[in-house]
Amino acid sequence: AVVNIATYTTRPVARNPLLNDPFFRRFFNVPEQSQPQQRRRTQSAGSGVIIDAKKGTVVTNAHVIKDADEIVVSLEDGRTFTAELLGADEEVDIAVLKIEPENLMALKLANSDELNAGDFVIAVGNPFGLTHSVTTGVISALGRSGLGIESYENFIQTDAAINPGNSGGALVNLRGELIGINTAIIGPGGGNAGIGFAIPTNMANASVRQILEHGEVKRGRIGVVIQDLTPELAEAFDIDRNQRGVLIAEVQEDSEADKAGLESGDVVVEIDGKSIRSTAQLRNAVGVRRIGESLKLKVLREGKEKTYKVKIGEADIVDGKESSSIHPFLEGA
Repeated sequence: AVVNIATYTTRPVARNPLLNDPFFRRFFNVPEQSQPQQRRRTQSAGSGVIIDAKKGTVVTNAHVIKDADEIVVSLEDGRTFTAELLGADEEVDIAVLKIEPENLMALKLANSDELNAGDFVIAVGNPFGLTHSVTTGVISALGRSGLGIESYENFIQTDAAINPGNSGGALVNLRGELIGINTAIIGPGGGNAGIGFAIPTNMANASVRQILEHGEVKRGRIGVVIQDLTPELAEAFDIDRNQRGVLIAEVQEDSEADKAGLESGDVVVEIDGKSIRSTAQLRNAVGVRRIGESLKLKVLREGKEKTYKVKIGEADIVDGKESSSIHPFLEGA
């Protein structure tokens, strides 16, 4: 069920910029460039995972297939398929492909919310083109964010060896269930240093479902500006310095958060019954839900706990982009 993905891209060959200068050509008597610009066909490789054998659905990283003119999926038994790109979510780094559903095998998706640091895991992929390589390790940490790799980060960190070519491959538990899509590494020279990252299946599957249904991922907002609750901020708001949570710095007028009753100064401590410690957790919780779905937020306000049900609303779009007037040290959700 773990496949090799080869992509082919045709790129123009760069010419010396001086040849585009008419004064240079005239001075050195260089003739006009009559022939068309040369183009070069390049190839790159990655990995992917079949998650639906009956429909031929393959999941990989968006960066694996980015700008590809042709995508070829190869199976362990030697069969190859030309894949159709159904859609991609670059903010999470997930892409969905379709191949002919001819006697395929698929991996079962596990609930990545049930993972724990220390769980044994297996990474399967095609590092450096070495097809179907298997490495083992443990989950080193969960919920890694703030790495600047993707817009939405909730990575599984593992010490199972992940190298270039593993991107888009499978991270599985000892029952052979898919728990993550291998996507990034931190190491000198781009090689394995025991720190690899995978997108949890629950986060990846939220994007996959929207791509299969709409061909794209539409994210909403609840309309708040947020920041991590530091001990200094907690003291300023007369809250226990050891309290963890997310401070709502601003509630945008007429937003879903405003309609639900949230106020500036509220501290979000739980989302759907789970404790929250960082802005990344709140952004991810909003980002993986569809527009129209709801979140249950527990907040601290003036020393008392209150619970609000907040609907995910549509993001404001201006000239094709989300409008934002957020301070660089704050985040929006």
